[in-house]
Amino acid sequence: IAMIRTQQLAMKEGWKILVIFEGRDAAGKDGAIARVTAPLARRETRVVALPKPSDRERTQWYFQRYVAHLPAAGEFVLFNRSWYNRAGVEPVMGFCTAEEHEEFLREVPNFEKMLVASGVKLVKFWLDISPQEQARRLKARRTDPLKVFKTSPLDDVAEEKWDDYTAARDEMLRRTDCDAAPWICVRADHKKPARLNILRWLLRTAAPDK
Repeated sequence: IAMIRTQQLAMKEGWKILVIFEGRDAAGKDGAIARVTAPLARRETRVVALPKPSDRERTQWYFQRYVAHLPAAGEFVLFNRSWYNRAGVEPVMGFCTAEEHEEFLREVPNFEKMLVASGVKLVKFWLDISPQEQARRLKARRTDPLKVFKTSPLDDVAEEKWDDYTAARDEMLRRTDCDAAPWICVRADHKKPARLNILRWLLRTAAPDK
């Protein structure tokens, strides 16, 4: 009910709300987004989960394909993974160069400050789980036919590259957390408390001036 009232106010006041969900593989991003969006207005709510970039998109400014999906007045947009692919998956898997990774970490704080200065209400969630819980969830994905769409080739190396992802996460959090766009870290081993905490933070930060 509180989320519905917040969206009603957002539509009335013309707020532009952008929520980024990042985290380890199997950390529960899909489920959390589903719980957040379930009661919201479909026309004013969008979930963005972009596929890997095309050959043309690889030649563009890195942020360009994400900019097209930013919220307009009254809209609530949720990114299921975002430009932060370049801070985690891409460097760990060798999908970008060390120079591209460094350039991203240097540029993204200014990019996000520009978004906030333009009136975007930006919330960034990092969902983290223990290696034991990740292993349990990934195993369930492989054996449950109802979870076939959750599987990914990257799942096969998520456990193997745990330490590499940890190092990439730590550098990302250290270099891209700022007053204008802080990270909210969520312990997500237990799904229900994690989702409730996400909802609480959204209600707290989406309209801090109201």
